[in-house]
Amino acid sequence: MRYLPKSPSERHEMLAAIGAGSVEELFQSIPEEFRLREPLPLPGPLSEAEIIQYFQARAAENARGYSSFLGAGVYSHLRSVVTDALVQRGEFLTSYTPYQAEISQGTLTAIFEFQTLMCQLTGQEVANASMYDGSTALTEAVLMAERLTGRHRVLIARSVHPEYRQVLNTYAKNLGLEVEEIHYAPSGQVDRSALEKTNLENVAAVVVQSPNFFGVLEELPALADAAHAASALLVTSIAEAVSLGAVRPPAEADIVAMEGQSFGVPPSYGGPYVGVVATREKFVRQMPGRLAGQTTDAAGRRGFVLTLATREQHIRREKATSNICTNEALFALIATIHLCLLGKEGLREMALQNISKARFAQAELEKIPGVRRVFPGPFFNEFLMEFPRSVKLINTELLRENIIGPYPVGTHYPELTKRGLFCVTETASRAEIERMTAAIRKILEKPL
Repeated sequence: MRYLPKSPSERHEMLAAIGAGSVEELFQSIPEEFRLREPLPLPGPLSEAEIIQYFQARAAENARGYSSFLGAGVYSHLRSVVTDALVQRGEFLTSYTPYQAEISQGTLTAIFEFQTLMCQLTGQEVANASMYDGSTALTEAVLMAERLTGRHRVLIARSVHPEYRQVLNTYAKNLGLEVEEIHYAPSGQVDRSALEKTNLENVAAVVVQSPNFFGVLEELPALADAAHAASALLVTSIAEAVSLGAVRPPAEADIVAMEGQSFGVPPSYGGPYVGVVATREKFVRQMPGRLAGQTTDAAGRRGFVLTLATREQHIRREKATSNICTNEALFALIATIHLCLLGKEGLREMALQNISKARFAQAELEKIPGVRRVFPGPFFNEFLMEFPRSVKLINTELLRENIIGPYPVGTHYPELTKRGLFCVTETASRAEIERMTAAIRKILEKPL
């Protein structure tokens, strides 16, 4: 799409039409302290050829030749070129919301297949057409639980991704939703003794993540029993979707909120990704987002339609479940193609490789003096390690060796300073793991 700038006279005419004297008047609602008063420090002006050369140079600086052990909500997995070849077709890149079923059968079919795959993976009965990402999916799941129960208090595990919790708190503060945190136990799992001592009578949902932010798997059946005993709902978040290739699906949960980035979507500097909300059929009327359904036409032929779309553009505001719950159709299609290429056995094999390689890396790291695993609970492909030095300093040294090291969790958990969250997927070779552990050993042997 070509950018066509407006002339000063055209801008003046546009401002006059809306009753504004200047562009600055349009930003009066923004406090003065937050306004930018100087030009952005950008190079240029540059010619078209210079711009192309500039971005080619920046692309060359990307992580080619680097070994990455960074996860924390975004994961590097093997992807097939078949997926890219298919999703870059014009009819997929330019498709819009399939309001008119008679001209949108391709898009509706793909959405229906995506929903079916998400139900099979999560053990739930119905899934929506996708959402923005895992963090907004979790918040929408909590708001859904609030509508279903009529309660306005939520208990969320402190082991849920910190950024997911931040998104929830942003919504909650203006919606009258009371959010309380449950601490984690020495195992890295939810502290069930603390949960049992908490009054759950007016709680809408107990929210947990599995594998959680520390990589530890939660005992969902017991958590579901505790929530259901008080007529609360269990909301389960999944940030690492590949885990479902080996881990039992969260069938006990009432609502599942998942990030589908691991299903063929590249890290892409943090997005865009594809969120999922899956739940039980009896809750479908309160599910946010869109739902594609199967039907038959007048001739008895199978077809697909947009069955539910409970947002403000479609129904009365007071009946809408959400106003931001558009779907990520292109990325849902990527996930669908990716999973169909892998198949059940392929996804399981990928998950098992993650498990075996992560355990190998953990064992190698524990051979280094002063390094130990923090939580003994069962894990998938992420685990937390304690170091005798700052993780940020270790990562600085690792970068010099073309190694992207662990996530320093002390940023979000002050009590866990000098702890690094490692992620080892099927993309990491044995040689890369051994090179990483040897580099860390060498760093720690250096005198301070």
